[in-house]
Amino acid sequence: MTRTGIGIRTAQVRQERLVGQIHVYDGAGKGKSQAALGVVLRSIGLGINTQEATRVLLLRFLKGPERSYEEDAAIEALQRGFPHLIDQVRTGRAEFFGRDEITRFDTMEAQRGWDVAKGAIASGLYSVVVLDELNPVLDLGLLPLDEVIRTLKHKPEHLEIIVTGRATPQALLDIADLHSEMKPHDHPESREKGISGIEIYTGAGKGKSTSALGKALQAIGWGISQDLSHRVLIMQWLKGGTGYTEDAAIAALHQSYPHLVDHQRCGRDAIVWRGQQQELDYVEAERGWEIARSAIASGLYKTIILDELNPTVDLELLPVEPIVQALLRKPRDTEVIITGRCLHPPAYFNLASVHSEMICHKHYADKGVDLKRGVDF
Repeated sequence: MTRTGIGIRTAQVRQERLVGQIHVYDGAGKGKSQAALGVVLRSIGLGINTQEATRVLLLRFLKGPERSYEEDAAIEALQRGFPHLIDQVRTGRAEFFGRDEITRFDTMEAQRGWDVAKGAIASGLYSVVVLDELNPVLDLGLLPLDEVIRTLKHKPEHLEIIVTGRATPQALLDIADLHSEMKPHDHPESREKGISGIEIYTGAGKGKSTSALGKALQAIGWGISQDLSHRVLIMQWLKGGTGYTEDAAIAALHQSYPHLVDHQRCGRDAIVWRGQQQELDYVEAERGWEIARSAIASGLYKTIILDELNPTVDLELLPVEPIVQALLRKPRDTEVIITGRCLHPPAYFNLASVHSEMICHKHYADKGVDLKRGVDF
């Protein structure tokens, strides 16, 4: 049977892969480090929910410990509850610098971070190692590229490696199993109308929902550390049922900070294809939109994630115009993050102040490699 349109693979299919992959997120668009944080959230959720031997190292280059980041408080809260599941290390200066501004400190900090990474990779204790902003470190020549490539090529078989940042060296792309480029798109209409706080993540590459989960982690962390009124809603379409690993981590944060985060799912636990929509698909899509519309209008939420709204609209389960109107009327200090691929970009794309298209250059699924809990869903 030929299937047309957009279909979202659900957690109903629970394959497990034993061989870890090397993921690269790069490009000029937003969402690279957020995608890494999304994988962290999922991996922690897997460990909470299943008691599997999962452990994550979040190693962040060029993001020194003297500066605080939005997600820090949320990660620290998860560390307090589940110290065996995540370690975080920061290295480098917490500021941008160019090639002509490199100091001995920068080289030493990069090497310190890489020494931690090598030890973690060799230990076999971690299921996921995130090397956030490794790409620009390599591009600046702060680490020996040959050594990095050799270490990654000989990683433990089970280990997932997530590498982020602009300017990925070709040698790293050559050994990557997944390469997703974040390409920015400009929408002058949003500036002309003075619209801000609308972010869209779309495209055929991996990283859309994952980036949104990272954004949610950042927003929750900001609420914990800075503003207890910074409430977050995570609304997900086309993802009914159970089996999504992020749920347990989000639930743990909700239990500790019930006033900060709400999470809702809607849809059947099945893939919806164009031409095969069922009445329940329309009912569930509308139910989700009513929750989202009320949340946007209320002003109670400062960050609202509308995960997989794009394919929901593309499948004609929801009309476009009410969404446009709700976004036009949203409170100025409310951020709305919209995700999902679509064949026909809806009108609300023109309202985006941030629009990242995930371009798929390489994906392990194309080689028949199964998706993995704690990483892909």
